[in-house]
Amino acid sequence: MKILYAASEAVPFSSSGGLGDVAGSLPKAIRNRHAACRVVTPLYDTVPAKLRSQMECIARFQVPLSWRIQDCAVYRLTYDGVVFYFLQNDYYFSRGRLYGEFDDGERFAFFSKAALEMLFHIDFKPDIIHCNDWQAAMIPAYLNLFYRGSAVHRPISTVFTIHNIQFQGKFSMDFAEDVLGVPEFQLGMVEYHGSCNLMKAAVEQSNLVTTVSPSYAVELLDPWYAFGLDRLLRENRQKFSGILNGIDTRLYNPASDPALYQNFSPADLGGKKVSKRELEKAAGLEQGDRPLIAMVTRLTRQKGIDLVRYAFDELIEMGCSFVLLGAGDEEHERFFAEAAGRYPGRVSTTVGFRPELSHRIYAGADLFLMPSLTEPCGLAQMIAMRYGTIPIVRKTGGLRDTVADAGDGGCGYTFESFNAHDMLGAVRRALAGYEDREAWDGLIRRAMSLDFGWGPAAEQYIRLYEKLVS
Repeated sequence: MKILYAASEAVPFSSSGGLGDVAGSLPKAIRNRHAACRVVTPLYDTVPAKLRSQMECIARFQVPLSWRIQDCAVYRLTYDGVVFYFLQNDYYFSRGRLYGEFDDGERFAFFSKAALEMLFHIDFKPDIIHCNDWQAAMIPAYLNLFYRGSAVHRPISTVFTIHNIQFQGKFSMDFAEDVLGVPEFQLGMVEYHGSCNLMKAAVEQSNLVTTVSPSYAVELLDPWYAFGLDRLLRENRQKFSGILNGIDTRLYNPASDPALYQNFSPADLGGKKVSKRELEKAAGLEQGDRPLIAMVTRLTRQKGIDLVRYAFDELIEMGCSFVLLGAGDEEHERFFAEAAGRYPGRVSTTVGFRPELSHRIYAGADLFLMPSLTEPCGLAQMIAMRYGTIPIVRKTGGLRDTVADAGDGGCGYTFESFNAHDMLGAVRRALAGYEDREAWDGLIRRAMSLDFGWGPAAEQYIRLYEKLVS
């Protein structure tokens, strides 16, 4: 069984968030279970030069995109046992960043078409193409529109995974003909509520549709969560399911992580205490035995930042310290920068994203706050528990599936309503738990012993693939 995993980003070559982590880890877990799984992704100019220098050009061809004819080169690199194909077009992918361009729709329509054209020119003929988010959403549609007559493409089935339904690839209907090249009599394939909607096309045209946690799959049938696609998903619910993401437990391993001040394990927590002390020192926080609450996050409403801002003074008055690493909306960045000035020695803010610092925060903090409005899966809470940092989360999406409350024998603290004082109630319970240090160390050890690796997800995906192939 052969799978081509199509994603607009993949660690360590490119990443802006969870999709990159998934595309960099899941294919390896699938391959380790005796299924051939390779990855196709754009070749951005931001790919590290060291990795780029190891790539081999294996094909060049032209890609028809409506009335345009665009050049494409395919580069190949085997990384950590997985074969990656990189689609190069400097006009589309040499922009200094992954997303946020005026022509993102055209850029990723090209990516989708080029991924299919590539199959004429390489020696890998997949049984299944697994497409991710709106940037790869036209692959199932293009396959059914233009490629079913090809002996190479005729046997291929498709799986489409929704990582975040908020971003659907919505454009005007003119875009469908002028850029996508969809024939007039087939425009219904992409039309949804008067717009061209690429995610809608993928949901309808794929053989199976998944999302990144079981709870999020249920939530997406509710209008409040689905950003207008709930009716479509209910109509296609027979092929829709949720599979919980995992994390790369080799990358996120406190016993061997080179970024940490000192490594540690459930059997020896001494390094965690050192990690906290050194993190406080580096962040300019007061040394002592205050509980340290951390956030490593995008600063957006989806991540519950509104709740944290509303209750921030009360949070600090509870006697904790607070460290934040993140970037996003300017008003949120400014708020936390000012909070560090208002609470010297108690609050530390770093705007941006620094991978090494994120690992040190996961290892050094006592508590990890994720009061998300919505959270399709979330990786940060799993990483935090891997490092013995106890999560405080709102029960939504993947947070509901991964964090059970300590009061029910779990390893975190949870709350239901998207409400600042409900969040503070969970924080208050966590701080009370922190006071019993012997019990707290037991909680840390239980959290670190949980298995959030990719094995279970890989097994579930393989079962889906086998269903399609058979």
